[in-house]
Amino acid sequence: MRSTRFFIAVLGMAVMLTGCAGMTDQEQRMATGATIGGAAVGVATGSWGWAAVGAAAGAGTGYLIEAQRQRERAAFERGLEEGRSP
Repeated sequence: MRSTRFFIAVLGMAVMLTGCAGMTDQEQRMATGATIGGAAVGVATGSWGWAAVGAAAGAGTGYLIEAQRQRERAAFERGLEEGRSP
């Protein structure tokens, strides 16, 4: 039973990593957050239900992190433009 779970986990990670090539930065961060959150909570609790909750929380966190980075990039670009204008 344990080897079957391990095989499924490795197969899922391989499929996810090969699918990341065409993703945007935000989608990649959400997928990474979901994977880490689901794995961490799943290992800690041993429950698929809680692993799903951890995956959702991780995806949400990944979304928020990338949204903040986009806001910071936009503010940086605005600052550059303002600095260039006389």
